[in-house]
Amino acid sequence: MKTGLGPNSAKCFALLSGLTLHSDEASLPAKTFSSTSPFTDQDWRELESLATQHHVVMRAFPRLQLAMQRAGYAAPGSLAVVLGKEQARIGHAVSFLAPICRSLEQAGNLIVIKSLNHWPDLGSDLDLYTDADPRAVRSILCDRFHARAENRSWGDRFANKWNFTVPGLPELVEIHIARLGQMGEQKFLGESLVARALSVERGGHAFRVPAPEDRIVISTLQRMFRHFYIRLCDIAEAALLIEQGALDYDYLRSLGELTGLWDGLATYLKIVVEYSAESGRTLSVPPFVSAAARFGNEQVRFRRDFLRIPILPQSAQLYAAELRKLLVSRQVASSLRLSLMPALATAAVLKQKLAGSDSGIW
Repeated sequence: MKTGLGPNSAKCFALLSGLTLHSDEASLPAKTFSSTSPFTDQDWRELESLATQHHVVMRAFPRLQLAMQRAGYAAPGSLAVVLGKEQARIGHAVSFLAPICRSLEQAGNLIVIKSLNHWPDLGSDLDLYTDADPRAVRSILCDRFHARAENRSWGDRFANKWNFTVPGLPELVEIHIARLGQMGEQKFLGESLVARALSVERGGHAFRVPAPEDRIVISTLQRMFRHFYIRLCDIAEAALLIEQGALDYDYLRSLGELTGLWDGLATYLKIVVEYSAESGRTLSVPPFVSAAARFGNEQVRFRRDFLRIPILPQSAQLYAAELRKLLVSRQVASSLRLSLMPALATAAVLKQKLAGSDSGIW
């Protein structure tokens, strides 16, 4: 992995990666203490900030406390404070999420996407997918939960996405309606999502969540086609699915080829495997997955607090492959939506330079 920040940031991130991704907890103490013993107060603050941004507080910090205890050293009291606050935040968010889901299920199929994948951590907003009528969704959120619909950007409108602020809930409720993808170009994926959804219990509540393959597809869409950076929680989740043998790779390839996302999916999985190996976690995927990948971890840079994916030419090639498949499949509406993405991205860059923010566009 190439690093684009100073030595302290790189040191903190390397420690956090090891705590989150290492599969052998018994070997953590010596490694962890040798990494943390020279940490300054600023380093600890950096570590806490990175753990929060990467949604791994609940996974990494208990391991860190245990490792330091076994090594005979006391962890900073701030770690316990951060853990307590995060645990309270998650419990509070789930207590809101459960009744919101139950209410929205009355209007159509409802699935919690992305947010619960991080468990025992939780994302910074609550992401949902539904095939319900948008008017019904808005009515339920506003009438029953006194929510306020946020102003929608151009990107939100293309993606068929709404954000709601619910009184008493710090996290936004983000709802994707009948479409997925940066430009809402993926309609079939929503149908697959609904047909294959599973039920899980989180925080004492039952939720419908995507099947393992659909979780990988959604993460790929978000990381490789939208944000162009990967978080530790994304790698940890995918690594666990690979390690558990939970993925049907033939189905994943079939779905990827049908939607034009196969190159992106294979590349995402290759990055997960190779980055996990740097933390001592050995994973394997079928040869046809690695062969289809456009690049691997050698192109990933730790920069501005995240693992950055190169946009040109690598991610642009993934975008072109998706658009080409939609055109060949004669999915006219989806092709038109996706073809407008470069123009929207250009507008976002221009507004960022002129106004200091791309608000209202992305």
